[in-house]
Amino acid sequence: MSDPKRAECMSGNKMQGDGNKMKKTILDVLTYLFEHYLDEEMEMGLEQEPLRTELIQSGFEEEEVDGALEWLQSMASAKDGFAQGHTPRNTAVRVYIEHEMEKIDLKSRGFLMFLEQVGVLDHASRELTIDKLMTMESEDIDLDQVKWVVLMVLFNQADHHQDYVWMEGLVRGELSQGLH
Repeated sequence: MSDPKRAECMSGNKMQGDGNKMKKTILDVLTYLFEHYLDEEMEMGLEQEPLRTELIQSGFEEEEVDGALEWLQSMASAKDGFAQGHTPRNTAVRVYIEHEMEKIDLKSRGFLMFLEQVGVLDHASRELTIDKLMTMESEDIDLDQVKWVVLMVLFNQADHHQDYVWMEGLVRGELSQGLH
């Protein structure tokens, strides 16, 4: 695997120093996994124990590795739960509760609304994205983190392949935020 600092640079996440020990978040581990395995065109459904060992040997803390692997596992079950829910009309507007507004800033909420309005996210993938953002340990979620989580959500949904490709370009800085 490549250096964990690579994921930090790609995601824009800052790792906090504590002496010689670097504090990495679950999102750093997820970003590292995503970058590494997408570059090699591997699937995310790998054997967990060898992957866990490899991530720990790469410098990630056990707690963050376990949290990231659990986060990925919960993605499939959460996706199924949201897909079976009630489908709102296209004119429905998502109202955020206070705790969500405190954690997900206005710019990020606006970006999620934009993605839904242009058809990149449907209501189920939007709700799954918000759910995954709310489970992250970070107190404040910024736009770069939202983009990575949206990318991971779309990656796990076969019917969103074209949206995933567009979002991947956006995250990697190859597209502007305007469509086509």
